[in-house]
Amino acid sequence: MTDTPGSPGSGEDSPTPGQGIPVPGASGAAQTPPPGDVGAGEPAKPDDTAGDAGQPSSGGVTGDSGPPVTLPPDAVAKVPGQPSSAGQPPSPEVPAQPGSAPHADAVPPGWTPPPSVSGQWQAPGSPPPPPPSYQGGHGYGPPRGWNPQGLGKPGVIALRPLNISDLLDGAITAIRRYPLLILGVSAIVAVVTAGLNLVVSLLIVPDFERVARIGPAASQAEQLNALYNLLGSTLLSLVPSLVIGLLGQAFLTGFLTVVMGKAVLGRPVGFRSAMSEAAPRLLRLLVLTVLYGAAVLTACAAGAGVAVLLGLALGPVAILFGVLAVILPVIPYVFWSLAGAALVLERGTIRQAFARSVKLVTGSFWRVFGVLLLAAIIGWLITMIIGIPFSVGSGALSGMFDPQNASLPQVSTGGLVLQSVGAVIASTLVTPFTALVTVLLYIDQRMRREGMDIELARAAGLQPPQAW
Repeated sequence: MTDTPGSPGSGEDSPTPGQGIPVPGASGAAQTPPPGDVGAGEPAKPDDTAGDAGQPSSGGVTGDSGPPVTLPPDAVAKVPGQPSSAGQPPSPEVPAQPGSAPHADAVPPGWTPPPSVSGQWQAPGSPPPPPPSYQGGHGYGPPRGWNPQGLGKPGVIALRPLNISDLLDGAITAIRRYPLLILGVSAIVAVVTAGLNLVVSLLIVPDFERVARIGPAASQAEQLNALYNLLGSTLLSLVPSLVIGLLGQAFLTGFLTVVMGKAVLGRPVGFRSAMSEAAPRLLRLLVLTVLYGAAVLTACAAGAGVAVLLGLALGPVAILFGVLAVILPVIPYVFWSLAGAALVLERGTIRQAFARSVKLVTGSFWRVFGVLLLAAIIGWLITMIIGIPFSVGSGALSGMFDPQNASLPQVSTGGLVLQSVGAVIASTLVTPFTALVTVLLYIDQRMRREGMDIELARAAGLQPPQAW
């Protein structure tokens, strides 16, 4: 029969309750810790080890060497599960307390008592202690590394993808931060443009007066002749007005794009430094502006022609096709809207600027269209609010509100001058606003697609956040 560990006669005996809790000894066997009054009150020697030749007697414990150690009767009776003396029943088992060590034969190596939840011992069968009360806290905060300003706000915008309010607020903030530079230059351009347009308008005033002097007694041929002359003069006056407008728009686009590029980084900028950067690209910007305007006008004319032809052929049903035809000029207007900013800030060619604009708008067509439309509506409202009183004054000077004047209202020089003043004020406010929104839209698209916010943060001297 093969001996099993802990059985009588085996090499290593399992400890019994009378031997106590084993502790590791020098020889690797289990030692029996002696009671406090072992022998004559002397402590046991460290080299005393428990024997492996059987059970101890009722009066003591036999070791491997040396005389047996005699235990007092009260010490033996204290061991649970063992008879206190001959003929007496064994003492009952004492239940283990929470946090105390288990029995000797179930102690794993490195065992430590578990910590108590409440720090106090609970009697068996007693209800569990109440959970700790909530002491309050900060709750769920923003994730680590999150910043509402993105990588920072060195200038007029935060270096992160922008929403519509950020775009509008950034344009207004730039105007407020550089009022003399932005509004001053815009006012100069508006005055020059309005002055040249006023001169052209004064040249066709005689044609308006000629039409107004034609009475009901004039023949139909005379009336048509006067109207044709007025129409021809008006169309001829549109050519220089269009050229003047394109020149002013090209200059302001280049100049304001450079200013906004500095404003985003929070850097100071003056007229001379902005002109030195914008001047080398003004000629290309003028060509780009002409091509952009021609594309939009061509698409608009094509859409109107399609609507007219369908209206003549299909009647009222053509209204639906007319609405679709209006969308046609919107396509080049949106896809090429960022070409001017790309040409100035990236310093490329005209073809590269158009290609960059198409690439940045692709996938965000309706968002870009919505921002441009909103900026245009805001500009139109500002122009109407400012222009209404000047238009009323111009009408009063031309006799529009005179009940005794039965003829057509005359075009007066004073009325034209008054309208020009209103146009200067409106253009000074509206033109830079829409131009700056377009530049910010270009920067926003690059931050969303190409991570330009990181490049801007480095250019502004900000440290981008490190990875977790």
